[in-house]
Amino acid sequence: MPAFFIRVKVKPNARVSALAEAVDGTWLAQLKAPPADGKANDELIALVARHFVCSRSSVSVKSGAAARLKLVKIEE
Repeated sequence: MPAFFIRVKVKPNARVSALAEAVDGTWLAQLKAPPADGKANDELIALVARHFVCSRSSVSVKSGAAARLKLVKIEE
């Protein structure tokens, strides 16, 4: 299965959840969830899966799980 990676800058505790691509090729994810107990990462995975129309199990955070800048792997 081919896979691709995207760099995502996360902003937790936002009013609404949204995912948008920036000019430089990174993605900006605004998440309602707080950055505690992995809640923001869970919401990020769901948001990316919904945006790229794939299952949640095909999306994973490869690096930066505790940071604002994350590398997310998406398997097709």
